[in-house]
Amino acid sequence: MRLVLAALCLLAALPLFAGTIVVLPFFNLTGNDALDWIGESAAETVREALAVEGLPVLDRLNREEAYRRLALRRNARLTRASIIKIGELADAEYVIFGSFRLPEAPEPGAPDPKAPLRFEARILNLKQLTQTPEDFATAAVEDLSRTQLRLAWMLLSRLEEAGRAPSEAEFLEKHPTVRLDALEQYTRGLLAGSPEQKHRFFTQAARLDAGFSAPCFELGRLLLADKNYKAAASWFERVGPASSHHLEALFFLGICRFHTVEYDKAVAALSRVAALAPLGEVWNNLGAAQSRLNSPEAAVSFQKAVQADPYDPVYLFNLGYALLKSGQFEEAAEKFRAVLNSNSEDEQATLLLGRCLNRKPVQSTELALTRLERIKETADFTARQQQLFSKK
Repeated sequence: MRLVLAALCLLAALPLFAGTIVVLPFFNLTGNDALDWIGESAAETVREALAVEGLPVLDRLNREEAYRRLALRRNARLTRASIIKIGELADAEYVIFGSFRLPEAPEPGAPDPKAPLRFEARILNLKQLTQTPEDFATAAVEDLSRTQLRLAWMLLSRLEEAGRAPSEAEFLEKHPTVRLDALEQYTRGLLAGSPEQKHRFFTQAARLDAGFSAPCFELGRLLLADKNYKAAASWFERVGPASSHHLEALFFLGICRFHTVEYDKAVAALSRVAALAPLGEVWNNLGAAQSRLNSPEAAVSFQKAVQADPYDPVYLFNLGYALLKSGQFEEAAEKFRAVLNSNSEDEQATLLLGRCLNRKPVQSTELALTRLERIKETADFTARQQQLFSKK
């Protein structure tokens, strides 16, 4: 029995060669419910840091969905069985969980900035049902961001193969700290229920710490959802390359510029994304912006989108449209037929197929047949982002 326990302890201490990871909110053991936001902040800081280091970390929405399906409160202190179930529902291989506490029960409200705050964390391996020894970091409340980053480095060192993790000094230099008040406002924005509340908290966070990219990305998404493209673009431009959301922010920036009829700026943003993440959605939107500028490169971009997914009706429609405008009627007709095989009620595809069969090109004066390009509003950059960061 002792040999079995020793083997399990040794296994838990070895590098995990990380698979998919989900990070749970840290349990609040201070006795002060007003500090619940710190647990969410710790989870988000660790998630972002590991993602930037190239590890496959699930985003917060995946985790929230698992909580919803299990009818668990966000700040509940979970049993081991619940932690395992969340990991399984999130389709993760590893679960990071932990807690935080103060040495003495705090008074209601904000704690003393000098009070020592202790974080503890473990990694649960769902395949082997083993967990690592406890990692912990302690510092004053006012140093919350740095303490959470130190904990993230400890967890990274366990997840990475021996020798691959950077030194603590290198890691902390790469991941800048965030002001305590900005971190709190951002986290309260994540937890807020309404878009109006989220906007207020995120705006305050961005104002308090101009170098903090996370609230800028969230503000951009909120404004994009409201179709306030000009304002959204100004926030997406502030998401720096060190953020795990950088590629996604550039992609959304291209969409905003497309909708504000700034096609040259859309091409510039989407070309940068295509160079790093040549996804079908990226090539499609780049081609749409190029097409609005009457660039011959549009057909090339659409062709690359179709190569990524030969059955996507949006890609096929756009390629057919580009071929029709260049007078390649037979090739264009083939694409429109493929679109109609997917949706026989697509009126634009039906109309343009008729033009192909009649060999009638689209004239610039035919306003009803111009600006028909279709764009993709979302794309999944997770895998590509991990590849890029892991090479750094």
